[in-house]
Amino acid sequence: MKHEQQVISWLEQDEMRMDALRIAQQVGLNDWCIGAGFVRNLIWDKLHGYAHTTSLNDLDLIYFDPVNISVEADERIEKELTSHSVLPWSVKNQARMHCRNNDAPYRSTCHAMSYWVELETAIGARLSSLGQVELVAPFGVDVLFRKNITMNPDRLKPIDFDQRINSKRWLQLWPDLTVVRPKIKV
Repeated sequence: MKHEQQVISWLEQDEMRMDALRIAQQVGLNDWCIGAGFVRNLIWDKLHGYAHTTSLNDLDLIYFDPVNISVEADERIEKELTSHSVLPWSVKNQARMHCRNNDAPYRSTCHAMSYWVELETAIGARLSSLGQVELVAPFGVDVLFRKNITMNPDRLKPIDFDQRINSKRWLQLWPDLTVVRPKIKV
């Protein structure tokens, strides 16, 4: 609980992130959060003692709507969001992402996140109806404070894992991180 409160405090002190959460909340999506680097990068920046946060390539707004799983719905939401801000929104309905990933259907946003490639990436934030920051983290928050990049044992796609580490330059941006691979049972 200590780490969760710390992350919430860091988010509340970050003007850009709070603005993004307020804008996203106004769209009124079901079971939504802004995930991945939005929270993960902030934590890694703080753990590395950086005075400024690392720039985000995009803001991954995810939600769960099993009724309308069209790509066009996501595109409409992105368009609405960009009409309210210059932030680089990327919107994905997790109710259809199981098809892309060859998984069984996901049951919720949190369930979908539990299949993401790295444990540390599976974290998101949203605002409650009272405007308070809530975290969505299927693997908990403590995992982010270990300074690891941990391959999700449920994915077991080492090629994807290695490609992401290299293309995103995580070890260059946060040199204190350690790569952790699960032991594969033979």
